[in-house]
Amino acid sequence: MSGNSTIGEAAIRAGCQCYFGYPITPQNELTEYMAAHLGRKKGCSFIQAESEIAAINMVYGASLVGARAMTSSSSPGISLKQEGISYLAACELPAVIVNMSRGGPGLGSISASQSDYFQATRGGGHGDYRTIVLAPSSGQELADLTHRAFDLADKYQIPVIILGDGMLGQMMEPVEFKHEAPEELPIRGNALRGAKGRPSRIIKTFTSKPTELEEINWSLFRRYQLIRKEETAFETFLVEDAKLIVVAFGIAARIAKGAIKNARTNGMRVGMLRPVTLWPFPSEKVKELAKRTRHFLVFEMNMGQMIEDVQLALEGKGEVSFYGRPGGVIPTPSEVLRVVSRLYHQKGLESGK
Repeated sequence: MSGNSTIGEAAIRAGCQCYFGYPITPQNELTEYMAAHLGRKKGCSFIQAESEIAAINMVYGASLVGARAMTSSSSPGISLKQEGISYLAACELPAVIVNMSRGGPGLGSISASQSDYFQATRGGGHGDYRTIVLAPSSGQELADLTHRAFDLADKYQIPVIILGDGMLGQMMEPVEFKHEAPEELPIRGNALRGAKGRPSRIIKTFTSKPTELEEINWSLFRRYQLIRKEETAFETFLVEDAKLIVVAFGIAARIAKGAIKNARTNGMRVGMLRPVTLWPFPSEKVKELAKRTRHFLVFEMNMGQMIEDVQLALEGKGEVSFYGRPGGVIPTPSEVLRVVSRLYHQKGLESGK
C-alpha cells in the first residue's frame, strides 16, 4: 500500500471514529482513503471540512464527546491548525494529527521535506504545552505507529502528531496490520455525553485567575515528565563500536542507513541513532552514546532543526556536524556516504582519535 493509504487503514483498525480533513498535497490520498473506507465501521463520520481551521475544530468537538478523532494535512495546512491543537492540549483532549510534510517556508513545494521539526516538537501553537511526536520511517511503521498514536493520545489525554513526509506518503511497501481495536471502545470518563443524573461538566481553556492557570500548566508539565520517562523510543544501528554516529529521523534515516552500510564495507566504523519519538527526544541515549564517541553527524532534509536537541543532550560533551538538503531535495545514500567519508577522515577517526 502507499504510505498515505496505510495510515488510513491503520487508523480505521485503531478505532478512529471521526476524520475531518481538507485537501492538500502530498497527503490527499489519506483523505481519499478515509472518505472511501471509514464508513465501513458503524457510527463513524468522515467530513471534508471547508478549511484546515474548520477541520481541527471539528476534531476538538468530536474529542469532547469521547470519539477517537483524527485529521491530516501537510505543512502549511498544519500551520493553520496550530491554534486548535493548542486548545486540544489545554483541554486535555486526545487527538491524532498527521503531517505529511513538504518543502517550506510558505507554500514552498510539494516535494518531501522534514521542514516541520521545530513546529512539531516545540508544540507549534501558543502557550506552554507539548505534543507527543512520532516519526515513522517505513510503511510498516506508519501502520504500527498510527495505532500507537491513538493509544498514547487516550492514555495521556494529549494530541499526538505523526510526522511523516511526502516521500513516505507516496511510496508503496508491503504492510502487515498487526492490531485491531475492539468493536466497542470504552467511553472516556471526562467525555461530554449529557448530564442526566449528575452535575453538568464544563471543559474550557480560559480562566481569569492566573494561579488557576498556573496549576493547569504545572499539571500538564508533570504529565509531560511522565511521558518522557515512559514513552521515549528510538532505534540504534551499529553503534556498539562506532566512532561516528549519524543522528537522523524518518525517511532520512532510511537514506542514512544505506550510506552507513556502505561506509562499513569501506572500513569506517559508523553507526546511527534514529529517534522514533521526536518528542520526547531520546536525550539520555545521546548522552550514553557520547561516552563511546565525541563525534556526531546530524542528517536531515532541512536546514538543521534537530541539531539543537542533539546539542542540548550532549551538554558540550561531543562535537556535532550537520548535513542537510532543504526545500524538498531528496539526497541519495551515495551523497550521504561522501559526507560521512569526508568527515571521518577530517576528524582522523581512521587512526583511532
